[in-house]
Amino acid sequence: MKIGDELAERRPCFSFEFFAPQTDQGVENLMERVRALRILNPAFVSVTYGAGGSSRGRTLDLAKRIKRELDIEVLAHITCADHTRDELRSIFHDLHAGGIENVLALRGDPPRGSDAFVAREGGFRYATDLIALVRDEFSFDIGAAGYPEKHPEAASLDADIANALRKVRAGARFLITQLFFDNDYYFAYVKRARAAGIDVPILPGLMPLTSYEQIARITRMCGASIPPSLRAELEFRAEEPQAVTDLGVAYCTLQCTELLARGAPGIHFYTLNKSPATRAVVSALLASRTAWDVRLRGPLESAGVTL
Repeated sequence: MKIGDELAERRPCFSFEFFAPQTDQGVENLMERVRALRILNPAFVSVTYGAGGSSRGRTLDLAKRIKRELDIEVLAHITCADHTRDELRSIFHDLHAGGIENVLALRGDPPRGSDAFVAREGGFRYATDLIALVRDEFSFDIGAAGYPEKHPEAASLDADIANALRKVRAGARFLITQLFFDNDYYFAYVKRARAAGIDVPILPGLMPLTSYEQIARITRMCGASIPPSLRAELEFRAEEPQAVTDLGVAYCTLQCTELLARGAPGIHFYTLNKSPATRAVVSALLASRTAWDVRLRGPLESAGVTL
């Protein structure tokens, strides 16, 4: 099923993101984790696109295998990085033959050790160009990335919103946001997006915290900020891994509850290939559905802004 249709018809949509492991045993372990999440009835799972050739091949194989063996809708990440147009066309033909109907079209990160993205000769420099190729030559539903705290390379929030609008006009049917830990960033982003003319669903991306060191590294890479109060609680528990995980699950559950109560179309979970924390969050949400199922009218909805 096309994810754009699913987001229009099903509320809320819970989805989970994984990356392709480097070994065959790692792939088998991940398949078991994805299988364990089926009980939560995800709208889809996404599989990220690695920086190396072998991991990219595993990404494509894993996406097709999840769809074939587990009958779960898959969103396959594809990036412009280090590909020519013809190589990208070959990848999309392969995905289509494997039954994949949805792709997340991304520019990709600069090479490790570099601050600048350089397109390969015969390739694309911008995600917008990749989206246009998919729209013009294939029948995939197309998703794109959104950045509530702006993309690290964007000159301003307004410039970042303008770029998101270009992605939508090029053919993106939904946006998935970068992770954030302060819901105000998401609501402000949606308000700016709607004012700019972006009318597609904007799915918030969240990550249940399970490691103090890991989240510090990830936020440095992607530019997401940690609220001072949350940072203080994490630092207080830095030497207690289980306490960090417990706090992360509780905090993410509270984030989800507010987002859903105020009308977010669902939650996209960055799992880091670890299912227990995500399962705990979603299970708590399903068990306490009355806490968010009756939508609270927040400032955006009062102003007529659709999340």
